[in-house]
Amino acid sequence: MRLLETLAKLCAILAGLLLTSITLVTCASLIGRNTDGWTLVGDYELTAVAAGAAIALFLPWCQVRRGNILVDFFTARASVQTQRQLDRVGALALALCVGLLAWRTGVGGIDAWHTRSGTMMLGFPEWIVYAVMTPAFALTALIALWQAVAGVEGAMEHPA
Repeated sequence: MRLLETLAKLCAILAGLLLTSITLVTCASLIGRNTDGWTLVGDYELTAVAAGAAIALFLPWCQVRRGNILVDFFTARASVQTQRQLDRVGALALALCVGLLAWRTGVGGIDAWHTRSGTMMLGFPEWIVYAVMTPAFALTALIALWQAVAGVEGAMEHPA
């Protein structure tokens, strides 16, 4: 689990750097647009592409920290053992869903590569975004699977 946690941290750091970079680009574009009319063509595209990749990159760390929303309204009065079992089932369900998402994102990335698909204004290759998102989804699925097998309570040292 320590390796998975380290990889999740690296993904989160990369996501933070990506969002910081796109924030600086957006600020520069807005300042230019509102002062002397200069603008960065495609800044909206870059923001959308970077935000999508960053969201995917934050998911593994969110799963390690158990930061996903838990709806425990119906299980609040259940025994601790029942809650742990339900947490394992939830982690398994998440692993399956995000694993499916990783697979389909990978297929979409390969398709984008073969069709040379790009954004409308800049022609930014879409496969790059898929290539960032797919491993992040796969890592999230692997972390959730680990939590389902090993138990969510033992999956991390410091709960969120």
